Amino acid sequence: MHNEQRAVWERYVASWRAESAEERRTLFEATLARDCVYSDPLTRTQGWDALEAYMLEFHRQIPGGHFVTEYFSAHHGQSIAKWKMIGPSAMPLGEGISYGKYDEGNRLVSMTGFFETPTS
Repeated sequence: MHNEQRAVWERYVASWRAESAEERRTLFEATLARDCVYSDPLTRTQGWDALEAYMLEFHRQIPGGHFVTEYFSAHHGQSIAKWKMIGPSAMPLGEGISYGKYDEGNRLVSMTGFFETPTS
């Protein structure tokens, strides 16, 4: 189960780097419940459309930005992942930890990110 959830997590992470709406939606279909909830210190979204809008705003602010998972552990339909945010010049811009919850079909129903913000 751990390996299945790791694969789901990595496809979800890839959706943050997707270059087209079609690619992003394909990854969403493979990894996310339609009414998934995403939250971090800056926002809370529900559903694919709201999450995609947030991702697009992220890319407007940080073109080429993406995430790399450095540690992952899962059990009983939950996971934690330690990650780095990488900028367009391949330089690390930040790091954080995310908590995920999965449904019976191994789709993410919630993703919660924890990281320092400039005002923290």
